[in-house]
Amino acid sequence: MRYDSRIAAACVALFVAYSLPGCATVSLPGCATVPASPLPTVSQVDLPRFMGDWYVIACIPTFIEKDAYAARESYTLAPDGTVATTFTFRKGGFDGPIKTYHPRGFIRDPSNAVWGMQFVWPIKAEYRIAYLAPDYSATVIARSARDYVWIMARSATLEPAQYERLRGLVAGLGYDVARLRLVPQRAP
Repeated sequence: MRYDSRIAAACVALFVAYSLPGCATVSLPGCATVPASPLPTVSQVDLPRFMGDWYVIACIPTFIEKDAYAARESYTLAPDGTVATTFTFRKGGFDGPIKTYHPRGFIRDPSNAVWGMQFVWPIKAEYRIAYLAPDYSATVIARSARDYVWIMARSATLEPAQYERLRGLVAGLGYDVARLRLVPQRAP
C-alpha cells in the first residue's frame, strides 16, 4: 500500500477536529481546564429503527463539512454491535466531487443514545442523540463541548416550522445557533 500524505494529513486533522475542541472523549494534558457538561439525551433509542439514511439539514460543521452539499449519513447495525456509518456529500456544489467517509459508531450506554464515533483509531468522538422525533423522522446529534451539532431528517427537507423548532432546541442546549449552516439538499 502506497503512503499518501493527504490521508495522513486528514487523519491528523480529524484527530484535532474531533478530540481537542471539546476534550470530551480523550484525556489530554491541558484539557482538564475545559469544563464540558454533558448534554441531555433521549431516554431510549431503538437502534434497528434508527438505522438507515439521514439527510443533514443543518449543522455547525466540522472542517470537512464546511462546503458540503447533499450530505447524508447512513447507519447499519453490524453483527458485533457497532454501527457501520457512511457519510457522503458533494464538495462545493451539487455537481462537486463526491466525498465519502466511513466512521464506526460504538454504543456507550444502555439507552443507545450515546456513541463514540471513530474516524481514526483510537479516537472516538462524542455523539449524543439529544432529540429524536417519536416517529424517527428527525434527530439532533450534539456534543457536550457544544462545538458541533447536526439536525438530520429522513427526508431531504423539513417543514420550516419543524426546522425552527429544532433550531430552538439546539439553542436551548447551549449552542450559538448563528453558527448553524443549512446544508443544501436536493430531493431524491
